[in-house]
Amino acid sequence: MRKSLLSLALAAAALSGCSLIPDYQRPEAPVAQAYPQGPAYAGAQGVVGGTPAADLNWQSFFNDPQLRRLIDVALENNRDLRVAALNLEAFQAQYRIQRAQLYPAVSADVAGSRQRLPAKVSSTGNEMISSQYGATLGVTAWEIDLFGRLRSLRDQALEQYLASDEARRSTQTALVASVANAYLTLRSDQDQLKLTRDTLATYEKTYALTKRSNEVGVASALDLSQAQTSVESARAALAQYTRLVAQDQNALTLLLGTGVPADLPQGLALDQPILAPIPAGLPSDLLQRRPDILEAEHQLKAANANIGAARAAFFPSISLTANAGSLSPDLSGLFDGGSGTWLFKPSISLPIFNAGSLQASLDLAKVQKNIQVAQYEKAIQTAFSEVADGLAARGTYGDQLAAQRALVDANARYYTLAEKRYRTGVDNYLTLLVAQRSLFSSQQQLITDRLNQLTSEVNLYKALGGGWQDSTAQKQAAQQPKG
Repeated sequence: MRKSLLSLALAAAALSGCSLIPDYQRPEAPVAQAYPQGPAYAGAQGVVGGTPAADLNWQSFFNDPQLRRLIDVALENNRDLRVAALNLEAFQAQYRIQRAQLYPAVSADVAGSRQRLPAKVSSTGNEMISSQYGATLGVTAWEIDLFGRLRSLRDQALEQYLASDEARRSTQTALVASVANAYLTLRSDQDQLKLTRDTLATYEKTYALTKRSNEVGVASALDLSQAQTSVESARAALAQYTRLVAQDQNALTLLLGTGVPADLPQGLALDQPILAPIPAGLPSDLLQRRPDILEAEHQLKAANANIGAARAAFFPSISLTANAGSLSPDLSGLFDGGSGTWLFKPSISLPIFNAGSLQASLDLAKVQKNIQVAQYEKAIQTAFSEVADGLAARGTYGDQLAAQRALVDANARYYTLAEKRYRTGVDNYLTLLVAQRSLFSSQQQLITDRLNQLTSEVNLYKALGGGWQDSTAQKQAAQQPKG
């Protein structure tokens, strides 16, 4: 019996190399070999060499200590990231379940029964009580994977696990970028709020001076009304930015998954180097570095493996049930000599007619693979577009900010001159009013432009695949499924 089982196992192992999974060929990237060129990208070439975005951890990219602390808190408490990590554990368990199907499940069974038979149904014509006790060790309905169906399903489960790992990394990348953008938006609105308060104080001072001038007959009622419109406009803006700051804090708290720590370090000002420079690299780098692209490719490989399982379903399915043990009519004699028993029960199932179900399953598997090909190509195109947008932003925001700063300086000089000319009676109040509003508007726009520049750099860092680096221990744990 043992020799028979061993021979069968060796034969199964010899045939187990058969696989009906199609050879995997990575689809060609449906994008250009280089990023766009032109006037919008001229300033984007300033970062040469250096560490690629995907190799630059977020602690090195973000120079602001307050922002780094907030990202740390979010990575510990954010619920979306927690769900992604739990999904990874779920897919890991599914892989282990599927892999276990390749091996026989050995079980030990002990059973006993006693039965009374009345005389009219007894073979002897007399009432009798029969007893039977048994103890066996064996396998039940073990499918011998001659045509690779189970191995195809195992490979599919493995690729889905790897895809879920990339999904977790993609979630972390998005979380890091979202926290950074929420923080920068909050800091920008806080700057806007401070600017509005300062401007309102200036307007109120101007209004008070104009009111006194009106009382002594120097300023007209029109001048006083115009001064009041500036004050009320600034008050409306003050209420607006007060609301935005509160909402920004709420959005940041949601991303953190907990309250904002009270012991945050001092943050950098928006006009300081909050972010480290990063090189753009090549479009081909995205294929190996963007978690969402890697996730799409693993899903494609999973669909490819599923075709192998669908093909294998056309072939016979062979299973084996075998056990050995002892049977006895008396519990005390269960292991006595001569009570040994064994069972060897191979079975084969050959599909003959299934109304096209197997062919439909194969067709479905092929269609699903084509869907995954399209989704993989779309992920590449999206990544390429996001990087190109980021490079266009990098190439133009420097000039835009320089021009906006020059405009603020010019408006400041304009306002100083207009105020002097109005106080000396050379110009009317309308000129001063226009100068005030132009200065306020240009200062607001400068803060907005700086925010847009910073968020575009954060989004470029994310688009290039940065932001998901794990600690060494986490990396090692994520490399292979457990068990």
